[in-house]
Amino acid sequence: MPDIKCVRCGQERPAVPYAPFNNELGKRIHAEICQVCWGEWLRQQTMLINHYGLNVRDPEAKQFLTENTEKFLFGTGETEQVDTSKKGTISW
Repeated sequence: MPDIKCVRCGQERPAVPYAPFNNELGKRIHAEICQVCWGEWLRQQTMLINHYGLNVRDPEAKQFLTENTEKFLFGTGETEQVDTSKKGTISW
């Protein structure tokens, strides 16, 4: 795995091993994002999916996640934040 200078963190690290999407965004991630930052995005994406109860087959949910992917990895804007302040306080 070749090292790249990640555009998100600025560190010299191993690149994402393959394009995660079959489009321009996927190619850009493969070329410019390190594995560490990609892992951070996957955790953030999972939180967003669970928090909002997203159906990843829904086109609007896909668009929401795509926009947040770009914002998170390439700093093109503010990403959606998940309120974790109530973590562990919900009782059934």
